[in-house]
Amino acid sequence: MSLTALIAQDFAAVNHARWVQALLFAGLPTLLALMMIVLLAARRSSLTVPPITALLPLEAEKLCTFIRKTTQLDPHGKPGPQLAVLVQSIFEVESVAIFDADLQEVYRAGEWFDDLEDLLQNIYIFETVGNDPETGLIRRVLHMGNLPIGAMLLRGETSTLTANAIACVVSITFDRYHALANESRTERARQTEQLRTTVLDSLAHAYKTPLTAIEAASSGLSAMGSLTPAQAGLVALIEEQAKLLSQLTTRLLKTARLEASDLIPHPQTVAIASLIEDVVASLREHLSSVSVKIAMSRDDLSICCDRSLLIALLTQYVDNAGKYADADTTITIQAAEEANEVIFSVHSFGPVIPAADYERIFDRYYRCSVPANKVPGTGIGLSVAKSTAQAQGGHVWVTSDIGKGTTFFASLPTVPQGGTGS
Repeated sequence: MSLTALIAQDFAAVNHARWVQALLFAGLPTLLALMMIVLLAARRSSLTVPPITALLPLEAEKLCTFIRKTTQLDPHGKPGPQLAVLVQSIFEVESVAIFDADLQEVYRAGEWFDDLEDLLQNIYIFETVGNDPETGLIRRVLHMGNLPIGAMLLRGETSTLTANAIACVVSITFDRYHALANESRTERARQTEQLRTTVLDSLAHAYKTPLTAIEAASSGLSAMGSLTPAQAGLVALIEEQAKLLSQLTTRLLKTARLEASDLIPHPQTVAIASLIEDVVASLREHLSSVSVKIAMSRDDLSICCDRSLLIALLTQYVDNAGKYADADTTITIQAAEEANEVIFSVHSFGPVIPAADYERIFDRYYRCSVPANKVPGTGIGLSVAKSTAQAQGGHVWVTSDIGKGTTFFASLPTVPQGGTGS
């Protein structure tokens, strides 16, 4: 790539090491290369740089050495300690102190006073930039654009231009490290979640075989007859608990599939009223202590979506309402068409969900912070609902009030997003 083409790129999107290498090794005179480096650094960190021609040849050489050295730092290691040492040794100042606001850490080289951290904090917060001839202290704020990211304090003799250039390069080096660190954290989180999903899927499949055998054995015992009341009760208990385990395993499998990156909805035209009735029928045992009301904006309301995903979403909502609803109250399931979407809602009366939990309650394994809201469960049901909605371009939310009850909402677009039609 030519030097002209490289300069034409957005500096914010390019590793500053590429700029240094290109400028210093493109055959340009040292001073001209340094001019371009410092001006580009100033643009990136928003520091005002005086005319570059004010640099003495020795200062220019020191800055070139400093820039080269920063490009050789380990991009995955904290640059602060090494930068402090480099600045002190290359520019021959008495002491150097650098504050990284993101990490809340101070890096120093040379002798400093006890309240150094407070002074750096004040420089960072109040942006007190300047040179103090009496104390020999040089204060600079580290910026990325208009955002302060730290502070630098030098004790010794150096020009304003050199101090500004040092601050520019330190800012860029900090920004580079934090960008890579954030990228690494994101990648680790993705890999951890991928591993968790894989393990979840494997366990759920492994549980299916023994559960099937348990259900077959209990059914066989019941069919044999001649059981005493106590034996019949034990067999019934085995069948009941095996059924619950089977349902839980099915949900785990659905969760694993919903977390897979290759989940592709298969939209089809779905009659909403009959689908809701199927969901309620499948949960009839769990809803024995409450009544259920279904309200539709019109009887023939339909939507083009993945039927199995919508069933999974509403099953989680209705089952969740059945767990927490007060006895002898009514759970209301509604569906209404608005603009370019269909809004589904499940309303019930029970423990109030704190506003602080509105977002996190849809996260995997999160349980509400209120003790009264804790019932047996895995904490994955609402995350399944969220995943099914997002997979089809929709979203979910909740409202809760002591007088109005709790309502879980899900919005799905009337025109399916992605997937394949049927």
